[in-house]
Amino acid sequence: MANRYDDNSIQILEGLDAVRKRPGMYIGSTDTRGLHHLIWEIVDNSIDEALNGYGKKIQITLEADGSVTVQDEGRGMPIGQHASGVNTLQVIFTVLHAGGKFSSEGGYKTAGGLHGVGASVVNALSEWLTVEVAHDGELVRMEFADGGKKIGKLEHLGKTNRTGSTVRFKPDPRIFSTTEYKYDVVCERAREEAFLLSGIAMVVSDKRNKKNETETYLYEDGLIAFLGYLHEDRNVLMNPVKFSGEANGIQVEAAFQYTDDYQENTYSFVNLVRTGDGGTHEAGFKGAFTKAINDYARKYGLLKAKDKNLEGGDVREGLTTILSVSVPEELLQ
Repeated sequence: MANRYDDNSIQILEGLDAVRKRPGMYIGSTDTRGLHHLIWEIVDNSIDEALNGYGKKIQITLEADGSVTVQDEGRGMPIGQHASGVNTLQVIFTVLHAGGKFSSEGGYKTAGGLHGVGASVVNALSEWLTVEVAHDGELVRMEFADGGKKIGKLEHLGKTNRTGSTVRFKPDPRIFSTTEYKYDVVCERAREEAFLLSGIAMVVSDKRNKKNETETYLYEDGLIAFLGYLHEDRNVLMNPVKFSGEANGIQVEAAFQYTDDYQENTYSFVNLVRTGDGGTHEAGFKGAFTKAINDYARKYGLLKAKDKNLEGGDVREGLTTILSVSVPEELLQ
């Protein structure tokens, strides 16, 4: 008998069921890479707070029971009643595409991550999740289990003088092929974020063994420190050069340094998100850099009128560049 394809074949997956049914559409995969991606969907929200001036420290803890805790010093997620009639905290963690980064009213000039999708996706793919928020003098907690189902009501824990959000979640083994986090992988990503967030501390702790390891990454001049880290075992030919500027609301920060390598290395980011495939920001920098070198060479007689311009590949041989661009939300496409 032939398989029928008719009106009854069309399914509607509502809410977080769609995430559990097709997790790869939201986090890329369900292997170790997707597992670690969960951490950064929560951390990205904390980074967005710090990036916009709220908080100086983000703590990531790999707990003994296999869960992960992310704590920040931001403003704390809203905890009141949403216009939809549901508590706002519940909306953030159970409704896809809910977040404060879609409009200017949330106070975010720039934002990375999945723009509000992250918290609900992590909840959907977790065995359980607990969020504790200190906001406007109130400390509250909300719990979820079994793929994002709310347990009980919003719990009021009392008054507090601090602000911030603490999210603890345990990945669902029914979704992921492995639920064991790698400390070195988390540390590597946290270090990179700290390089791009000068003055913001990224702290990673591992409570799963007797070592109880903790690493703190804090750099006052992040891009210069980033170059130093990349060039630890290389022969550098010059002191690093750094510059920054802003035009039309777009902020650009870059640092570069020549080594005796034969190849060029470029690390570019937009709103702290690594752009491994490049983009117009990276192409623009490379073109401008090559033009500047050629203009200098002609101005000071290193290139004669009859000489051809130096090729970009030759000019940038051995050059390591770190390029970080911050773009306002309304300009992102």
